Amino acid sequence: MNQTLGSFLEEKRSLLNQQMEQQIYSMQIPETLRNSIMYSIEAGGKRIRPVLLLAANEAFGGDENRAIAPACAVEMIHTYSLIHDDLPAMDDDDVRRGKPTNHVQFDEATAILAGDGLLTAAFHVVTSNDHLTDREKVFLTRELSKASGAEGMVAGQMLDMEAEGQTLTLEGLEAIHRHKTGELIRFSAVAGAFIGGADSSQLHHIESYAKYIGLLFQVQDDILDVVGEEGEIGKPVGSDVSNNKSTYPQLLGLEGAIEHKNQYAEKARMALKEAGVESTLLEDLIDFISDRKN
Repeated sequence: MNQTLGSFLEEKRSLLNQQMEQQIYSMQIPETLRNSIMYSIEAGGKRIRPVLLLAANEAFGGDENRAIAPACAVEMIHTYSLIHDDLPAMDDDDVRRGKPTNHVQFDEATAILAGDGLLTAAFHVVTSNDHLTDREKVFLTRELSKASGAEGMVAGQMLDMEAEGQTLTLEGLEAIHRHKTGELIRFSAVAGAFIGGADSSQLHHIESYAKYIGLLFQVQDDILDVVGEEGEIGKPVGSDVSNNKSTYPQLLGLEGAIEHKNQYAEKARMALKEAGVESTLLEDLIDFISDRKN
């Protein structure tokens, strides 16, 4: 990771953590629910989605004060999705980011409500922000609800569950990941660019960029499930295989998965060039996502 991106990530993660904590502690909610929500927020994580949103906003010359609310919102929705993904009825995981999952630390009902609370609070964070215009709030609410809902992330989770125990084609695997992982990544890049002032042509190319880094993120996840270190990835190595999920290495072999990862990275770079924002932090994020160890 280059020094500029490293500094950006450290600074923005700290800002996001502070802003999300302020949002959650400003809510009038039961203490147990607040503790459960904060447990998963404070578990950390890479904050890829909100950092991507802030980087896209910066690439187009936008004001960070206008981008921070949707950045927090997308991370709150991502956190909700992890809480629910880990539930016994879903992936039934006991460890997340090296710590007991929310339903293990608290209980299943509390974890469900914590996820519900984060999902709905995200839209309040966007729509109540004074730095955004009404037009921007409508755009962000429309895009975020689509990305996180039945046409987006939720659809991906359903497809993922239905695919357990089956051998998928590459196209089928990509369809799952474009929805389950890729839709929030797409929202993040497009939202940041939109707030930053990108025109319709640039938004089209940024959407393409986001599509490929979403797939890039997932193929690296699958590679780490084979060759990663449990202490770094925060979950047992081989958990996808043990859950009977199709993965890139399973379909293509490890070398084939790496080759596909490199193809996604090159297509993402080309999209940035078409958008006129190559040689920005958005390009640095391609290498960061491709080379990450957790």
